[in-house]
Amino acid sequence: MTTSAVAPSHRRTLDPVSLTRSLVDIDSTTGQEGPCGLFLSRFLRDRGYRVIQQPVSADRFNVFARLDQSPEVVFSTHFDCVPPFFPSRVERGFVFGRGSCDAKGILAAQIAAAEQLRAAGESRVALLFVVGEERGSDGARVANASAVPGVRYLVNGEPTDNRLGSATRGVLRVRLRAQGRAAHSAFPELGDSAIDKLLDALMVIRGLTFPEDPLLGRTHYTVGVIEGGVAPNVVSPSASADLLFRIVGDAEPVRAALGVVDALVSIEQVLDIPAVRLHTVPGFDTSVFPYTTDVPLLPNWGTPLLAGPGSIHVAHTDEEHVSIDELNAAVELYQTLAHRLLAVR
Repeated sequence: MTTSAVAPSHRRTLDPVSLTRSLVDIDSTTGQEGPCGLFLSRFLRDRGYRVIQQPVSADRFNVFARLDQSPEVVFSTHFDCVPPFFPSRVERGFVFGRGSCDAKGILAAQIAAAEQLRAAGESRVALLFVVGEERGSDGARVANASAVPGVRYLVNGEPTDNRLGSATRGVLRVRLRAQGRAAHSAFPELGDSAIDKLLDALMVIRGLTFPEDPLLGRTHYTVGVIEGGVAPNVVSPSASADLLFRIVGDAEPVRAALGVVDALVSIEQVLDIPAVRLHTVPGFDTSVFPYTTDVPLLPNWGTPLLAGPGSIHVAHTDEEHVSIDELNAAVELYQTLAHRLLAVR
């Protein structure tokens, strides 16, 4: 873990649009976040923050930045992105580019808000930017083990159209594996088709009932990947399928329900993140969000809130974008939230 601090230079107005574009123009596809982390570290040190790089793997690290006073509120989001990378552009009042919505625009708005709070004399707000959110949240797991004592609230940023999230779904990712015996397809009775076993298991799962929740709705899932077989004229010796469940509580009821296919396939758990209820503040628009965030993996950073500019419907798309008006509104939103949270005793 490395630390660095630089005395504050003269105050400079921070434009969240310009910072968003600078961040978007750095390819930080998950696994390649190093250059973006270095940019953030230099940028924040230059503005007088004490920067800590939390190593995650190889040249990948989280960035934690604080002022001299012990932080009580932390703004946080991730700076990794899904592929493919494409650079920024501004059109029709929107910033386009990979990560503009999820979540580099959010990150820029959080820094801009922290800077405006500092200019007004408030230095109890810190910044935590993590890697790996899009592929298993390894950055959040490292950050949770390095939590700073005294932090009371974590304001996590994801695209929520600047509404406060009241709850988010969790995820359970499993891999089904079927084993068979290869044979010439002219004599199928001499083989044992793994693909047939896998298809039978998937059909059974389609008929299962999974948990529901009054707030989050019903559990649903996607069969995202299917692999198997070696050739069209060979009885398949192996097959697999990856399933991603969007869960509405703990994963255990879903795992228990899947036990009915144990005779057909083995079940490997790949990822398990529970659904969460989030803190809300009176006077703010709220909504339930069906996606999963780093919040469940950051319990040591205080009471969680969720808010950010942009729509989840354009995240991960080839037209990913965020409204400039929303970016600027988010700067005000984060400041207001910080003031309200810091006033609570």
